[in-house]
Amino acid sequence: MPPVKPMLAKSVSRIPPGMQYEAKWDGFRAIVHRDGDEVVIGSRTGKPLTRYFPELVTAVRENLPPRCVIDGEIVVAYDGKLDFDRLSERIHPADSRVRLLAEQTPASLVAFDILAVGDDSLLSTRQADRRAALEAALSGASAPVHLAPATTDPAVAHEWFARYEGAGLDGVVAKPLDLPYRPDVRVMYKIKHERTADCVVAGYRYHKSGPVVGSMLLGLFDSEGALQHVGVCAAFSMKRREELVAELEPLRTEFADHPWAAWADAAAHETARLPGTPSRWSGKKDQSWVALRPERVCEVGYDHMEGDRFRHTAQFRRWRPDRTPGSCTYAQLEEVVRYDLAEVLSAR
Repeated sequence: MPPVKPMLAKSVSRIPPGMQYEAKWDGFRAIVHRDGDEVVIGSRTGKPLTRYFPELVTAVRENLPPRCVIDGEIVVAYDGKLDFDRLSERIHPADSRVRLLAEQTPASLVAFDILAVGDDSLLSTRQADRRAALEAALSGASAPVHLAPATTDPAVAHEWFARYEGAGLDGVVAKPLDLPYRPDVRVMYKIKHERTADCVVAGYRYHKSGPVVGSMLLGLFDSEGALQHVGVCAAFSMKRREELVAELEPLRTEFADHPWAAWADAAAHETARLPGTPSRWSGKKDQSWVALRPERVCEVGYDHMEGDRFRHTAQFRRWRPDRTPGSCTYAQLEEVVRYDLAEVLSAR
């Protein structure tokens, strides 16, 4: 019975041998319960997503067994690749807007595990046998419900890792073949792309615990010479957060003198990437930040880009006193070769 939290993965640097491999999808993780006409779609935290995806409720009734629990990912495709921004827009409080977006940017469900079918719980069933049960359950399924491609061949997994990023996927997941389903436990393995970039540090936000650095705001210069906000880097120890406040103090400046001075003006976000972008995700969260003169450069690790920003929080690597802020441009970023999402979904 819902809510059920999904089984999780921990990061490793290499694809481990002797496992089942799948692409790592970049969407909303979802546990889907169906009992006849009743459908409940739960998020990773257990909160319901059902009302935001009415088209998937219909698709689940048409494509899944009458009684089952499926683990998968809700994704939105645009121009042949996954589009997380368009997916995020689907979480809207107005039902009329939800219905409109369901027609304009319809979502798909990519199923990669099965927790129950009929009267049988499969939580204690080994991964390899759950995969066979999933393939049987989705043998007659069609778009927008898809069976996630899977393989036990490490060579194929390495090929997917190299090629699928161009379709918006962000790595590979490895699952031990004898693994039972363990909700909310990190027992799978995820291998994600990681690259580095040199970015301008143009500000910071305080940590939720008090007046220490929570995250540093990162910028890159575009082709017209404007400094664009591309994300943040974080994951500092508490001691390092305290040190950074003193270290960055000489760079503090007034907003009037900063390239992102218009950050508090909602209209300004329509033409430039600025920190503090208002969204339904931020809610009442304090988006204020401390402005710094954009004079220091740091190297960060990141997995992939979503448009012109880092998709996830970047990881601080080191300061780069040998780099000038003006040299930190989008041109340094690796361009990923395009790959059609339809070919990913049709892979076997």
